[in-house]
Amino acid sequence: MTDTIYVLDKGYVRLVKSMGDDLDVINSAKVSFDREADSFGEREARLLAFLTREEHSSVFRHSALTYEVHAPLFVARQWFKYMVASTHLEDQNGWNESSRRYVTETPQFYIPMPGEWRSAPDNMKQGSGENLDRVDGILFTKELESYISEGEALYNWAMASGVAAEQARLFLPAYGMYVRWRWTASLGAVMHFLQQRLDHAAQKEIQDFAVAVRDITATKFPVCMETISGNI
Repeated sequence: MTDTIYVLDKGYVRLVKSMGDDLDVINSAKVSFDREADSFGEREARLLAFLTREEHSSVFRHSALTYEVHAPLFVARQWFKYMVASTHLEDQNGWNESSRRYVTETPQFYIPMPGEWRSAPDNMKQGSGENLDRVDGILFTKELESYISEGEALYNWAMASGVAAEQARLFLPAYGMYVRWRWTASLGAVMHFLQQRLDHAAQKEIQDFAVAVRDITATKFPVCMETISGNI
């Protein structure tokens, strides 16, 4: 059993800590009838599936998890949507991100391999189509690497010239730069995130991170994650 799952070229999801298990969800529901189960069996599994299917979300808010995530900035900003404008879930989320005002370690960037560049879709304003030809991908990868190198050189020049880190970072290409954060959320908030970001319409890169979140959460809440997998 691992507490870290690696994603993309330099990313990862790490489970820092958790509170609760599948049985806690069941007993949060059973308290309505002044009952409590002391073990998890087939009856409890059917009840949990019912609670998920019928969206009885309150019973999933009594358990919580903290993750550390290292992902490109564009993934982080999509993820951050689950921190803002999240209605009844907003008070169950915590987010603390590393800042280049204070952290001046060597930047890392997500660079797709030549075979990973995707075409624009024919009938949508967002999303991706089929993978582009590898020959074209080699060119895009080289150009991106060149662009990043130029930005890093300017950043290092500004830092060496005495510019404050909080302004020198403006030279760094932002979207592909890796950032690190800790996300604390109720199990209910995690399931809400997974229901949307495991969907095939989500951007592939955040789908990859969502799979990692699901798989690492399954080490603590295996039955809950089975119900999520069944609904996607």
